[in-house]
Amino acid sequence: MTPSRDLSVLIPFYNEAGNVLPLIDEIHGALDGIDYEIVCVNDCSADSTAAELAEAQAQSPDRVIVRTHVQRAGKSAALMTGLRAVNGRWTQLLDGDGQNDIADTRRLWDEIIVPGNLGKLGLIAGKRKSRNDSGFKWLQSRVANGIRRFMLRDDATDTGCGWKLMRTEAFRELPYFASMHRFLPTLMKRAGWDVREERVNDRRRWHGSSKYGFLGRLGAGIFDLFGVFWLVRRGQPGIAAEWDDPRAAAQDSDAKKSS
Repeated sequence: MTPSRDLSVLIPFYNEAGNVLPLIDEIHGALDGIDYEIVCVNDCSADSTAAELAEAQAQSPDRVIVRTHVQRAGKSAALMTGLRAVNGRWTQLLDGDGQNDIADTRRLWDEIIVPGNLGKLGLIAGKRKSRNDSGFKWLQSRVANGIRRFMLRDDATDTGCGWKLMRTEAFRELPYFASMHRFLPTLMKRAGWDVREERVNDRRRWHGSSKYGFLGRLGAGIFDLFGVFWLVRRGQPGIAAEWDDPRAAAQDSDAKKSS
């Protein structure tokens, strides 16, 4: 697909009544002057999320795209559904609860993307300045991130942060599996792209409650971790010199230096 916009904001929603319209209004305000779109995926919500999304699309039909799952499929599946609709060169991931701050997107867009000279940069991953979760969730996150870094060697310090800005062509190369959204830095590096972390805000959820329980997240996390551990050690995909790809240019340069 040839990108027709500069930036796509991709948001999965599941039972986020009360958050939809304020979040989309906030995005419109923050991204003024950028050629952007907002791709919303409703993961079979049982509340008024669908009606709020329909209202947002009616208000801005040239900016807001809505996709609706016919049955609940989870966050990673929602991201892949949305990815099929995005038209931006870069894709910004936000959670639908209002905790991620779109002001960080505008700030880092102006500081990093606009000047260019991006090289192999595929992902800017958010690292929360402070956590608005309970102390127990903070401890869970610290332990999980430590174990994951030990096994995967990806240097990521806060993969639980939903704020991620990705080069769309890089995002489209990644393998899909349930919960793959928890391993985006690892998968990006495996595909040959560079990853950098930037500090971002973490706000309190606006309405509703968290969709993730401790036991479910722990069980899925351990199972997926060993799967990604295996995947990373099965080698990287090939990159052709003829592609208009920054990774190809970098590898060619490295080969000339070593010869």
